[in-house]
Amino acid sequence: MDLSEAHLESSAETLRSAALAAGRQAAELLRGAFRGGVRVEEKTNTHDMVTAIDRQSQELITRSLRAAVPGSWVLGEEQVETEAGTAAPGAVQWIVDPIDGTSNFVHGIAFFCVSIAAAVDDRLVAAAIIDPVSGDEFSADLSHAYLNGQVLSPAARPEQARANLMTDYPGAESLQADGPLALELLGGWIRDFATVRRKVSAALALAHVAAGWSDATIGFDTKVWDVAAGAHLVRMAGGSYRGLGYGSEPAADHLCPGFIAQGPGADYPSLSRAAERMHALRTTGSAM
Repeated sequence: MDLSEAHLESSAETLRSAALAAGRQAAELLRGAFRGGVRVEEKTNTHDMVTAIDRQSQELITRSLRAAVPGSWVLGEEQVETEAGTAAPGAVQWIVDPIDGTSNFVHGIAFFCVSIAAAVDDRLVAAAIIDPVSGDEFSADLSHAYLNGQVLSPAARPEQARANLMTDYPGAESLQADGPLALELLGGWIRDFATVRRKVSAALALAHVAAGWSDATIGFDTKVWDVAAGAHLVRMAGGSYRGLGYGSEPAADHLCPGFIAQGPGADYPSLSRAAERMHALRTTGSAM
């Protein structure tokens, strides 16, 4: 595949199609297993779960993507490839979460997704997020973001006091690591926004911002596979995505350990203040 700058836009559409095709295979698997008594394992603690379905989904996606784009490299939450290292310059890197929202999937809550992004030299160029239960397919290339094949163009978002925020923060680890600041930030958002929803799937929350169903989402301590596809979706739908680093900044902001995503025209002060306070806590040990 020619991925020179002159051909990148057309190549991005091919990558979007490949991501959708792989995601559909995984979504079918997840639909069949949902609410079917899936066996659960703990990765690091009782809040961090993995299932055999996660691994099967990763395997399906990896095989499909590598077949569609020979020479591409897959970085997945449940990694199945044996080769080490990073993608060669100019090669396609796939960033995959085979089930984002595993906790919801395990507990029978219909808010989880398959998330796939394509990047070239750390630049996001295509994405697909599929909700297996609703059947909604969010995708993006370098021209547009789409929902079920139709271009996404949400209206300007409302003022903060009328806006809807999604966030998974704070989680159990955050409550311990960040001390009083964790609940203070959550309380501030509940006060400042019309509604605050804790959905426990960063990728699907980002897709909802891209669609205009949610006005903003914020996260701390995220991984690249949680956010890469959603970050590209939000931007290509006319919204904004800002990576939040704590000291040394990575080459691309979807690699940062935190983020703020807002719909078109939105700039919510409560989220910027939270990011500043978290940055201070993580870099100086004091929450301002």
